[in-house]
Amino acid sequence: MSEDTASANLARTLFKSTSVVASMTMVSRILGLVRDIVLAQAFGASPGFDAFLIAFKIPNFLRRLFAEGAFSQAFVPVLSEYREQHGDKVHEFMGHIAGCLVISILLVVIVAEIIAPVLVIIFAPGFYHDPYRFTMASSMLRITFPYILLISMTALSGAILNTYGRFAIPAFTPVLLNAALIGVAWWWAPQAANPVMTLAWGVILGGILQLSIQVPALLKAGIMPKLIPNWRDSGVRKVLKLMVPALFGVSIAQISLLIDSLFASFLPAGSISWLYYSDRLIFLPLGVIGVALATVVLPALSKQFSSGKEQSYSATFEWGVKMALILGIPAAIGIYILAGPLLATLIHRGQFTSHDVLMTAKSLRAYAIGLPFFILIKILASGFYSRQQISIPVKVAALALIVNIVLNVLLIKVLAHAGLALATAIAAGVNTIFLFILLYRKKYYVTQTPWLPILLRLLLASVLMVIFLEWLSADIAVWLMWTSLQRVWHLAALVCFSMALYFASLLVSGMRMHHLKPPVG
Repeated sequence: MSEDTASANLARTLFKSTSVVASMTMVSRILGLVRDIVLAQAFGASPGFDAFLIAFKIPNFLRRLFAEGAFSQAFVPVLSEYREQHGDKVHEFMGHIAGCLVISILLVVIVAEIIAPVLVIIFAPGFYHDPYRFTMASSMLRITFPYILLISMTALSGAILNTYGRFAIPAFTPVLLNAALIGVAWWWAPQAANPVMTLAWGVILGGILQLSIQVPALLKAGIMPKLIPNWRDSGVRKVLKLMVPALFGVSIAQISLLIDSLFASFLPAGSISWLYYSDRLIFLPLGVIGVALATVVLPALSKQFSSGKEQSYSATFEWGVKMALILGIPAAIGIYILAGPLLATLIHRGQFTSHDVLMTAKSLRAYAIGLPFFILIKILASGFYSRQQISIPVKVAALALIVNIVLNVLLIKVLAHAGLALATAIAAGVNTIFLFILLYRKKYYVTQTPWLPILLRLLLASVLMVIFLEWLSADIAVWLMWTSLQRVWHLAALVCFSMALYFASLLVSGMRMHHLKPPVG
């Protein structure tokens, strides 16, 4: 196979893989929304459900911190390096890292099972004076905590499959947890003596399903790792070394969320819920666009860096940034202008009142301002992760965290809960700007195509989209008076026609399909 043919195949694979990950992530996010609606209908805001949320939050927090955070960011570049430079040792390395991961997490699980009540006090100190919730949370935590072992092995398997260009199964995997919880809430809980306890078993069922679906894919590809722990393996030690700064970086994001919650706790009742619902909605496009692009771009960049293909590296990086802007900007505009209609259509029912719609819309608009930055951060950070320069985005994230805290103090006085959301959006903008400047100054990214024509096309398309939505979207009071069916078809029409106008404008102004194709090489 010629080099040109191989390059063309790589470009087609990159574009196809991004589409696969995006579509699967969309399914997962939508099913996650359905899950929240089902759980709310089945359990409401009962003390037992409070206990479950804590019992699920603790292993889920560790999942974000370790399994899908620091470990994946450190493991993927090293695995890509092994494939390119030490092909004969790659299977041995995967077996060693898998064995070390299982032993480490298993020890953590054993300790957690013993000190479960202590963990509940740490994460929910208020439960200490509520015997029922404290006992329920401790009992359910002992059921849910092994989920961290299952999801860690799932993350390892997914990282291997992604590195070998098999994106569909890892992208589909999160759907299974949502499906398991929905199924348990619908079919098992109504029959159980203690319905809420079934949710804890639903988490474990979801973890088993998530790991089980990876195994056939690994076996079929011939890349199933054997669990042979070896802490002296140079690759294992390199991953552990890279995990330290990566862990700090991921921790910053989690600390940021914790700080926002602490600030919100001083606001009127309902503020935390309004932030939660707006956060859930804004992360739907973030997952579909940002996570999908980063999932596909990181292995490609790691491979090109390991192969010394700097021009191809810059072209792939530039394609990721371009796609983030082309898809992220209309999503941000749509959410900002249609914040009220979106909330009225999706969750304005039952206990979620018209006042809640108006309050949540304020924070949703603030988050929408930061959406393009949230997406770009994932692409820009991949430019450093692929080069195993993890400490740089960590330092930038630390700076953004300080900015976020300062803005929280300033904006909460004026905008209340919406001020916290706006502070997060502005901090993301600061993070994005510094990451891009550092990438450019260090020449990790060298411009491949002129950016001015692209930016002008995006500006024109965005202005037309804003005019269209502002002109045709009715006042929120009208949306609140409409029936559910009226809201749905009006919202669907606005979204479809505004997106059609946006992309038609890009087409008329000179953008063509070949401008959206991934680079060759």
